[in-house]
Amino acid sequence: MKEFQRFYILLILVFAPAVLIAQSDTSRLRIAFAGDIMGHQPQINAAYDCSTGTYNYDACFRYLKPYMSSIDIMIGNLEVTLAGPVYKGYPQFSSPDALARAAKDAGFNVLATANNHCYDRGKKGMERTLAILDSMGIIHSGTFYNSAHRDTSYPLIIEKNGFKLAFLNYTYGTNGISVDSPNIVNLINNDIIKKDIEKARQKNPDILFAYLHWGEEYQRVQNKEQEKLALLLREWGVDYVIGSHPHVVQKIKHQIATNGDTCNSVPIVYSLGNFVSNQRDRYKNGGIIVEYNFSIDSTRKVKLEHFNYLPCYVHKGYIDKQYQFYIIPPMLYLKNKEQFNFSLADDELLQEFYDDTRSHLKETDENRYYEMYKLD
Repeated sequence: MKEFQRFYILLILVFAPAVLIAQSDTSRLRIAFAGDIMGHQPQINAAYDCSTGTYNYDACFRYLKPYMSSIDIMIGNLEVTLAGPVYKGYPQFSSPDALARAAKDAGFNVLATANNHCYDRGKKGMERTLAILDSMGIIHSGTFYNSAHRDTSYPLIIEKNGFKLAFLNYTYGTNGISVDSPNIVNLINNDIIKKDIEKARQKNPDILFAYLHWGEEYQRVQNKEQEKLALLLREWGVDYVIGSHPHVVQKIKHQIATNGDTCNSVPIVYSLGNFVSNQRDRYKNGGIIVEYNFSIDSTRKVKLEHFNYLPCYVHKGYIDKQYQFYIIPPMLYLKNKEQFNFSLADDELLQEFYDDTRSHLKETDENRYYEMYKLD
């Protein structure tokens, strides 16, 4: 456990030197995005405690909690409903409320809800999901009770550490399920998005993010439609674009900042992959967290100081005699193999995911960003 603690101290303090030399009139902010939080039936079964008749997902986030809880704003894609029992996985998800409770306890304070599974259980399921998130104090955006709810809460505005941030969230669809009036699910529609961006800009945010549920499932390279929409969003005033839905990590590309500053290109993250799921095939058994470190000075000039990614592998099996779906940073595992005691097969799967992810991202914009924590 001491090795784990040392690893996370390094993780949390990796940018400390920049903070120590900062001027007193400069504020800093760390924002991180994780991918798809899924709830397949084997995950529900693993979280069930037959001795108490309750569900507990704390172990899923056990190895990431020290890092995630250090982030100022931690955002994920909640790709299930919290529609209540009977709990089911694919194709129409309803997970126990305990999943959201564990996510919050691990460090998530914002969840995007616009995705193709957000209306799996219809009006009651979507509305109950929003009510449960509200009861837990989890900020959310992307789906709404009605137009009045959307008008008063969207775009999502968050103020933190002297920054004013705006967040947008949209999905390509809802798997053919019609959304009942007066509910609203934010769908990708250029006219609506452009108006939302204009509304967001009227609130004078320092940074505007768009989190899109888009692309083709299981394709490791973004398609032309994603690239076109990302370019439009940037032209219309979005600062940073992040994507989910393909369930695999896609490329990260850089674009010149909207102010034309060639020294300040920004990353377009096309797909973060799975954060936690029961998808076990190659490339699907994990994803990345991307972290943005910003500074802002007394003139309100914002600078992206660092952009990093952290690979996260999903291990399905026993650790300390507990069977669960564990999200594990490969670097933590590689530094503490003896404490995890994986089988040779599990060790090879984790290493394969890690190598695949690093090589895939290195191909795109080498030297533009770097893995958060390296072996050497």
